[in-house]
Amino acid sequence: MSNDITLVLGATGNTGRRVAARLRLRDTPVRAASRSSHPPFDWFHPAGWDQVLRGVTVAYVVPPPVPGPVHDLVARAEAAGVRRLVLLSGHGADDWGDSAFGLDMRSAEDAVRGSALEWTVLRASNFAQNFDGHPFRVPLAAGELALPAGAVPEPFIDLEDVADVAAAVLSEPGRHAGRVYELTGPRALTWAEAVELISRASGLPIVYRRISPAEYTATLVQEGWSEDEAQHLAEMFVLLERGAGAWTTDDVATVLGRAPRTFEDFVLRATAADAWRC
Repeated sequence: MSNDITLVLGATGNTGRRVAARLRLRDTPVRAASRSSHPPFDWFHPAGWDQVLRGVTVAYVVPPPVPGPVHDLVARAEAAGVRRLVLLSGHGADDWGDSAFGLDMRSAEDAVRGSALEWTVLRASNFAQNFDGHPFRVPLAAGELALPAGAVPEPFIDLEDVADVAAAVLSEPGRHAGRVYELTGPRALTWAEAVELISRASGLPIVYRRISPAEYTATLVQEGWSEDEAQHLAEMFVLLERGAGAWTTDDVATVLGRAPRTFEDFVLRATAADAWRC
């Protein structure tokens, strides 16, 4: 067991809580940081960052939803003696071009990859677990998922695979230095195909309906999202329709020595947990 501390930012989030649990099972000293942790970590209150970084050797970084703060964090991390950074980003970021989507992730990548520290970037496609959590579980449970997505498929990645990869990379200094891993599921599905699999496995009458980005934005605002948040998510679908993230990779197998979990495997687990029953 090493005495080096591994910092997990966003430790109450989708990937952070899974990564922290895996590291603890490896007997790795973990500092799970979030706004509710002790000490707390808040991207918009940098005065507390130095305390969180104290004694840390490697950090798992989930960037905030705005460009900029990761640059400041990297400078603080270098000064604190952190040696390695592992950043979560988005699949196919090099192909996002002039899209307004993902400016936060691209800014974070620039900060990490331009640092003097050993770094690894994990670019994940859309999570399968978005279907049994936020933001798609509620509309699926109501019987219809309406999105601005058509025939371009998405290689949904299981969050358990993302966490497995992150825990492995965090635990293996040197092996993944300077690498950008594109993390995808084994095959790409259209959003309509994904909903059909959920409907078939659950036995529930769930349908998919394609709508325009403007309609989707308006729907999200009606549901209580801010205009900026709604437009940002709608812009993601506009980008996906360009095919920027439709391709699959073998990077999960490269890191873990096994194939990624299938979307069907996720659907079976979620169905067993009655994820889509009201």
